[in-house]
Amino acid sequence: MRLASPYEAVPVTTPAAAQVFTTVLSHGPLTRAEIAQRTNLSSGAVTKAVRPLMEVGYLVEDVAEGARAAIGRPANPVRVDAGRALFIGIKVTGDEIIAVLTDLCCRIRVARHVRLTDRRPAAVLASVIAMVQELLTEADGFGVRVRGLGIALSGDVDRADGVVRYSPFLEWRDIPLAEVAGTATGLPVTVDNDVRALTVAEQWFGAGVGLSDFALVTVGAGIGCGLVVHGRVVSGAHGVAGEIGHLSIDPQGPRCHCGYHGCVEAIAADPAILRAVREATGEPVASVAQALELARGGDPRVREVYARAGEAIGRAIAAVVNVLGPARVIISGEGLAAYDLFADGIRDAFTRSVFGAAAQCDVMTRPLPFEEWARGAAATAIQSFIGSESTT
Repeated sequence: MRLASPYEAVPVTTPAAAQVFTTVLSHGPLTRAEIAQRTNLSSGAVTKAVRPLMEVGYLVEDVAEGARAAIGRPANPVRVDAGRALFIGIKVTGDEIIAVLTDLCCRIRVARHVRLTDRRPAAVLASVIAMVQELLTEADGFGVRVRGLGIALSGDVDRADGVVRYSPFLEWRDIPLAEVAGTATGLPVTVDNDVRALTVAEQWFGAGVGLSDFALVTVGAGIGCGLVVHGRVVSGAHGVAGEIGHLSIDPQGPRCHCGYHGCVEAIAADPAILRAVREATGEPVASVAQALELARGGDPRVREVYARAGEAIGRAIAAVVNVLGPARVIISGEGLAAYDLFADGIRDAFTRSVFGAAAQCDVMTRPLPFEEWARGAAATAIQSFIGSESTT
């Protein structure tokens, strides 16, 4: 567990300390008894974990008036001092970079956007470094050091090695992003898949708090899925767990960019929907906004395209629920702008495809602005800083 910079003493810590800290981070303020109950640790183990974290200021105790005069140990709640450290999160898309400065509780303090006109690694990295330097300057105004940088982007990302193995939107292959960014900024860098990073944020700070098993499905430019199983974000043996966008729903369906046919992404992602709308109408529909206008205007051909997209997403969600049995599936992403058009398709396909008691899974929508994806990147930096063993 790493809870200190080179400028301060490192407390003696254990895996229990990481567990206690992340529990307070997500659920606090909590009394020591409540921490013990949530972590299944003994009261002595909790006290041993809390003490050094309080000594260096990452945990603080809220003492009620008159509590110090009480007989015995007061049940004072312990919370994370959110202002004790700052983090930078970067989300890279095919045409934009979003950067945020967050506190230790992953609350956004500053946000920045810049258009991306050149997708080559050197050009993107130059823009990333410039944004990091700008946010480091902003951090000076808070009087707190930035302790880590998280970068999130779509594709096959090896977090352990910090390497982008393949990113389809950027057309990158085998880019050692963490090493290069770390050398350029002087910060510890965590690089992860964007959906997995957003899942970390939802697990610790969002709709997944308190759930040991849930899935996050994102719809938009691609179709992604982050998985939390027994409290751990799952990446799998090869780092690509959750790629429901490449489940083949219709082997005779449209060709996907991965080379196969009928993938969910080839039917329900925004580019696929635009192609299908153009084919169905014979009109040069150039944007999602135009497609939505046609559908909401009552064009049955376009509404059918969205209905088919909803069915593909619903079947994919049912597959996740049947295999893993999560308590909740969170649907998010920019594609939720069309949710009214494919909601029925999702619900009907899910109901037809889910098995038995798995139908009790709570399927909910959660619209999130793009800054939340950058916040997810910051969450991975916080996770690395704490040293939490919450991915597998």
